[in-house]
Amino acid sequence: MASSCFHAFRLRRPKSKTLTIPSSSKSHLNSEMESLERKRFDSMESWSMILESENVETWEASKEDQEEWTADLSQLFIGNKFASGAHSRIYRGIYKQRAVAVKMVRIPNQKDETKTLLEQQFKCEVALLSRLFHPNIVQFIAACKKPPVYCIITEYMSQGTLRMYLNKKEPYSLSTETILRLALDISRGMEYLHSQGVIHRDLKSNNLLLNDEMRVKVADFGTSCLETQCQETKGNKGTYRWMAPEMIKEKHCSRKVDVYSFGIVLWELTTALLPFQGMTPVQAAFAVAEKVISEFFCEITHWWPMDKQKQ
Repeated sequence: MASSCFHAFRLRRPKSKTLTIPSSSKSHLNSEMESLERKRFDSMESWSMILESENVETWEASKEDQEEWTADLSQLFIGNKFASGAHSRIYRGIYKQRAVAVKMVRIPNQKDETKTLLEQQFKCEVALLSRLFHPNIVQFIAACKKPPVYCIITEYMSQGTLRMYLNKKEPYSLSTETILRLALDISRGMEYLHSQGVIHRDLKSNNLLLNDEMRVKVADFGTSCLETQCQETKGNKGTYRWMAPEMIKEKHCSRKVDVYSFGIVLWELTTALLPFQGMTPVQAAFAVAEKVISEFFCEITHWWPMDKQKQ
C-alpha cells in the first residue's frame, strides 16, 4: 500500500536511450539531468496513456490516505496536453465517462522549498475547490495526492481561457452586451467566493475559463486563502500584471486585492489588450507599486476610439 497511486505515470528513462555521463563538472551533469526530467515530464510515453485495469490495485490509496474526493484512477483516461506551467501540465481526459481537465503537478524531490510550496498549494486548492459549488466557479470532481505526481480533476472547459479568447479579437471590438455578460459571470463567481470567506489572489484572464455556451467560470485556486487565515503575501503570490499594490509590496491583503484584479480584467474586456502591454511583468509591478499606474491608463485613453468615448 506504500506504492504510488501513479505507478503508471512514473517518470522513467526511455528504453531506447541511455544517459552518458560527461567528463565535465557535476553541475553540467545536473543540468543535463534536469533537462532530461523536463523532457520526461512532457513526454507522451510518461503521461498520455490509458490506465490499465489489471494494475488498478497498485493505484489504490491506503485507507489512511483516502479522502472523500480521492480519485478512482481505474476510471481515469488521460488524453492530450493543452496547457502547462513551471511545475504542472493540464491534460484533457475522461473520468467516469465525463470530459474532464486533469492538472498534473510534479513534486520535485531535491528542492525542499519548492516541494513544500507545491504541496501546500495542492492541499489549499483541493480544500477550497471541494467546498465550492457555484455556476461561475469551475467544478471540482476528484484529486489524488501520491508523489511524485499530484493531480486535480475538474470539469472540462472547452473554449479555453478568457485571455485566449481576447487574443483572437481586435482591440476594442467586443460589444457592450458581450462585455457585460462576461463581466457579470466573473463578478457573480467572485461574489460567491467572497461570501465563502475566500480570497482568490490570482484573478486574471488566464484563470477565467469559458465553456461551450461562452459562460465564464473562475478557476485555479492554488494561491487562494481564507480571508481570516491569509498572512502577509510572501513568495510572489499572484501575477504582476494583475497584482494589487499591497501584494506587490508583500503587505497583508484582504478581498480588496481581488477587486483590484477584477478592475484590470474589466479593462481587458473593454480593450482586448494585455495589461501593461509593452512592459515586462517587473516593470508593470514597479509602475503599480510606485503609483504611476494612472499615467499608463491615461495613455491608454488616447487609444480609445472617439465613438467609444462618446457612448
